[in-house]
Amino acid sequence: MSVLFSHGYFLCEDPKEQQIMKPYPPLGLLYLSAWLDKHGVENEVFDTTFSEKKYLKARLLETPPRIVALYANLMTKRNVLEIAAFIRKEESLRNTLVVMGGPDVTHNAADYLAHGADLIVIGEGEQTMLDICLSAEHGGRENLQRFAHIPGLAFLQPDGLLFKTPPREKLRDIDALPFPNRHKIDLQQYLSAWKKAHGHSAVSISTQRGCPYTCRWCSTAVYGQSYRRRSPEKLVDEIVFLQENYDFDLIWFVDDVFTVSHKWLGEFCSELRSRNVQIQFECITRADRLNAAVIDLLREAGCFRVWIGAESGSQRIIDAMDRRVDVLQVQQMIRAASEAGIQTGTFIMLGYPGETERDIRDTVAHLQASNPDLFTITVAYPIKGTGLYEEVQNATTTQLPWAESTDRDQDFKRTYPRPYYDYAVRWTVNAVHLHKLRLAGKAYSLKGFKLGVKTAAARAGMLWWRR
Repeated sequence: MSVLFSHGYFLCEDPKEQQIMKPYPPLGLLYLSAWLDKHGVENEVFDTTFSEKKYLKARLLETPPRIVALYANLMTKRNVLEIAAFIRKEESLRNTLVVMGGPDVTHNAADYLAHGADLIVIGEGEQTMLDICLSAEHGGRENLQRFAHIPGLAFLQPDGLLFKTPPREKLRDIDALPFPNRHKIDLQQYLSAWKKAHGHSAVSISTQRGCPYTCRWCSTAVYGQSYRRRSPEKLVDEIVFLQENYDFDLIWFVDDVFTVSHKWLGEFCSELRSRNVQIQFECITRADRLNAAVIDLLREAGCFRVWIGAESGSQRIIDAMDRRVDVLQVQQMIRAASEAGIQTGTFIMLGYPGETERDIRDTVAHLQASNPDLFTITVAYPIKGTGLYEEVQNATTTQLPWAESTDRDQDFKRTYPRPYYDYAVRWTVNAVHLHKLRLAGKAYSLKGFKLGVKTAAARAGMLWWRR
């Protein structure tokens, strides 16, 4: 059995990410690869991040694999479809089974199947992928019904109708997962890219699967609305393994809510201390899962930066998002973490249904009051399968070809015209940075003057489009 994993993200095609230059390996695929290795199934990972499409295509033609498994998300969708189309048109690859998984396929299974996929993996992929490999040993793409006994799959029947098998039960004990197969990619390329751009290097680690919260804009298409955690012992084992085999400076914990369990966090700190393991890391969490004691634990464990989700400074919009958090508590926890010597970051989303200019003003005031070191802003977009998507699907204002667009390209009727929010983003960013200069006593510097002009220009744009 020959399986080739890939993901279709090419850094060379992404000017914005080239500027940011904080690439991370495809951990999901590396977990799948490790699971197949554990069960004796030969597989390869073609990491496209630092490669080009022509090299992936050449690899496919060089030794046609029995199965090509592609990871699809909003960033990689178009490339994944292009790769699948290439496989389907090449005579030497006519028997290659194309399997797709990832967050974008669950609610778009029929479309992906109509554009080159043979099988869609819905939910977690390790056990499903292994079952596919065992069932694919005899035969190629014909008779997909032989996969019908495998939970967590979708495929097209001979009559063209979509067939879904029962959902796959989630892996309860994720300590059973081997470490991701980082040795099957060139991890040094990632470390070097970080070092060159930022003066330090970083690795990514996953400690949990699922999220127990119900934010209406957030997709839980892969791991579901659940909470499963690796033991602190296993996690520190992985950290020690990485320290012994790679030279890196920082760890990025990719979990949605790192401090969801205070008990787990305390045990993690104790494990690090007992084994004399020292790390520096950043993570994401929620204000309602923070307090003074938890912040102390984070600092003790080596947290140098914590991202505390807010999304809005308007309690009305936060409630509409079903965030289940108090905006004043968010401000308090950002300030508390800063006072404890931990860098802080937060996330902001503008353009949510029903948001008015008053809400945006509240968001600017929230950022000024909490004063995080970093913040990111996006304009809300509806991801299929989320509560936000269900809410606005009848108010969609764009009709784009599915294969040529992503959920990010879809728009809906908002309080103001869409260009208004581009100016609102600029106004928010400049107004907050100008406030930071005021706090530093530099508002009347040349930089302050330029920021003042940009803030006024963005505000004028908002007023124009609001009319």
